[in-house]
Amino acid sequence: MALSVEERERFLAEPRVGALSVVEDPARAPLTIPVWYQYIPKGELWVRTGPDSRKVRAIEAAGRFSLMVQRTEPTVRYVSVEGPVTGIGPDDEDSAREMAARYLPEEKVDGFVEYERTHLGEHVIIRMRPEHWLSADLGAL
Repeated sequence: MALSVEERERFLAEPRVGALSVVEDPARAPLTIPVWYQYIPKGELWVRTGPDSRKVRAIEAAGRFSLMVQRTEPTVRYVSVEGPVTGIGPDDEDSAREMAARYLPEEKVDGFVEYERTHLGEHVIIRMRPEHWLSADLGAL
């Protein structure tokens, strides 16, 4: 059973690991990788990554990507969004903290942000406007 607009947006706004997919080579299946993401209902979805990553190059070339999130308990539910990139720009410490705080316990955020800064280097933020949605809650069957 498909989710309502409010249900799918609320589900996507929950802190889940997403599966990002983007066409990297037309002769192959899309590149699909797990990512942390941020989304606020009615807004844009954004991810952070290294500026020289495969996914950045593929997203720049394709101009769009998709992201799918799911759960298995208490019912199987998923939301998939696809849309155009609205911007790729520099990251900042506030965004790094926001993303880390979404996924990590409060006491781990500072250490993670520091590790990322000193070991992983610069990041960029990629923003996408959700244009096409697929969703379902299979628990109603």
